[in-house]
Amino acid sequence: MKNFLTVLKFELDNYFKSKSYLISTILICVLAAGIMFIPRFFQDSKKGDEVSKEEEAEQTESGFLIYDPQQILDTSYLAEFFDEEFTVCQSEEEIVENVKNEKAEAGFVVNSLTDFDYYVLNKSIMDENAAAFSEYMQMMVKLDYCQRNNLDLDEFLEVEYMDININEQVLGKNSSENYWYCYILVIIIFGLIVMYGTTIASSVTNEKSNRSIEILVTSTDSVSLLFGKVFAGVIATIFQVGLIGGSLLGSYQANKQFWSVDIASFLDIPANVLVIFAVFGIGGFLFYAFMYGALGALVSKIEDLNKSTGTAQMLVMLVYIVVLVQLFNPDGIIMKVCSYLPISSYSAMFARVAMGSVATWEVVLSAVILYASVILMGILGGKIFRTSTLRYGNPIKLSTALKALKKNKD
Repeated sequence: MKNFLTVLKFELDNYFKSKSYLISTILICVLAAGIMFIPRFFQDSKKGDEVSKEEEAEQTESGFLIYDPQQILDTSYLAEFFDEEFTVCQSEEEIVENVKNEKAEAGFVVNSLTDFDYYVLNKSIMDENAAAFSEYMQMMVKLDYCQRNNLDLDEFLEVEYMDININEQVLGKNSSENYWYCYILVIIIFGLIVMYGTTIASSVTNEKSNRSIEILVTSTDSVSLLFGKVFAGVIATIFQVGLIGGSLLGSYQANKQFWSVDIASFLDIPANVLVIFAVFGIGGFLFYAFMYGALGALVSKIEDLNKSTGTAQMLVMLVYIVVLVQLFNPDGIIMKVCSYLPISSYSAMFARVAMGSVATWEVVLSAVILYASVILMGILGGKIFRTSTLRYGNPIKLSTALKALKKNKD
């Protein structure tokens, strides 16, 4: 324990005295806070843009064009329906020419009461003009039906669009409300494992490349050394992420009246779900951190690190994809299996708790399996760490390191 605490203190000092760590933390906090202030700064400019758009609209001939050779539609409501002026054209060619020359935003050619052509120069992803015109034509179809059958259009529409009162009583979990925060938190834990796991592996490889690891390994046992490095990385990660999250949420609270989207609704996370996220998130982070630390010891040069950590990267990516795909089916067999495997329970069990139905004993059993695996991975990683740190040259394969451990045991 004494060796572990010594290594932990030493590694924490390295983190909190590192200029790169402190500068990156401060810069990301400032950037996160600054993002939340953007709507405040652009509020006045938006008002100016609205005025300029109104002036520009006054200078243009028309927003939309329409050609209705058979005079099928009643166009008297079009301008009100679209909140735009419509100019009647005498031919389809006139519409095409004006749209091409950007004299109008778009044009419509009415072929029948249920068919029309839509002309636009460059269609954006947010273009809903054709859908809106289709709704208008549907209204005209209803009007035509009412006129032919001596019906009152207002009464017809009142019956068709009658409001139905829904009293929804969710007795379990509402997955539609929980999906987005669950989705975001799964991405966050995935990013933390990949980013900070690689940092831990790089730290080990750096010490091996400059041979300072030889002094460390001979002065303390490898398990204490790896546990100290990993726990220091976890503490530094939690501290950094906590500051960034605090800056983000604090600045949002100061500017939430300027945001059109209520971000707080996405952060309305139940306390029990946050506790489960913390328990399994930290456990999963520790599990992979020990794995990354051991894999970092297999190479002597930073440029070889990606080859060594490729296995862990692929494993994390596979779990990430499977869990995100299965979020719509949290109680399915795949998620149930993943929620007990230490390589995936850190996100799968959290997702099941947030969106599915899980018994307390399942959560406890999964947590016990996860943290027992963390301890075993730490011990195994420490042994691989010791076996590999004094071997220099070409990268050592994981299978070779495991065979060496088995041989030493025999």
